[in-house]
Amino acid sequence: MVRYIAKRLVQLIPLMFIVSVVVFLILRMGQGDPAMTYLRLSNIPPTDQALSVARADLGLDRPLPVQYLDWLRKALRLDFGKSYVTGNPVFGEIMYYFPNTLKLAGFSLLLTLSISLPLGLLAALKRDRAADNMTRALAFVGVSIPGFWLAYLLVWLFSIKLGWLPSMGLGGLSHMIMPAVSMSLMSTCINIRLIRGSVLDNLHARWALYAKLRGLSDRVVIGKHVLVNSLIPIITAIGMHIGELFGGAVVAESIFSWPGVGRYAVSAIYNRDYPVMQCFILIMTFIFVAMNLIIDIMYAWLDPRIRLEGGK
Repeated sequence: MVRYIAKRLVQLIPLMFIVSVVVFLILRMGQGDPAMTYLRLSNIPPTDQALSVARADLGLDRPLPVQYLDWLRKALRLDFGKSYVTGNPVFGEIMYYFPNTLKLAGFSLLLTLSISLPLGLLAALKRDRAADNMTRALAFVGVSIPGFWLAYLLVWLFSIKLGWLPSMGLGGLSHMIMPAVSMSLMSTCINIRLIRGSVLDNLHARWALYAKLRGLSDRVVIGKHVLVNSLIPIITAIGMHIGELFGGAVVAESIFSWPGVGRYAVSAIYNRDYPVMQCFILIMTFIFVAMNLIIDIMYAWLDPRIRLEGGK
């Protein structure tokens, strides 16, 4: 097991290196001059002399390979440069906003699991009955609704018309409900269908029939055997949903004025704050990769055949 985890950790190094190169080149070779952006955000007239000084200060007057190696050397020490807007270290600012995004994403994941697990199980146990048909219809409609449209609809209904929930800002549970619902709806609907299919497969498996023939009650078979054997695809979905929730936070935080990393990144994109954009993309990539690694480790723990196939 230790060798399996070590092997997967080693595989992360070239992946993150490739991502860093791609992100660096895309931002450097895209439209717009970072030096011009820096001067504009600093309220400095973009004269030829000012542009020359700005390029020298930002290290843009050197060849791209030299720029990348210098950036990589600093990034390994978590130094991603300073924001063009605030002049503060980028990593520190992202870590300042990150707890708010983590709280919102965590609540959204809790909402996803608390709704999808019972509904998916109910749909499987009541196959082709009214409860199953209603659940599948709800999942189909929910997965078709764009998150940003749902967010505006929730604001119109619960804030403007009914006045039940605050429409924006950082706060307690009431401030998180609408952003979390808009972020988690699609993940919840996907999870419902996945749980239903996984539970149905295991309910009709041969080992489940043998367990019933041994005299075990349906509650024991479902609770201690079917659900456990249905965990692997469900864990896969949870791992992907966590990454999706962090990505969805970009839209939800902007609509609901939630002061998190997503809203901070949108502001950086609007201002062409290249150091912030680069750091944000790398952190989001790392979160996706780290979640996949955690899911693979859980796979290996639940099913020893996986780590045997992966090199023991």
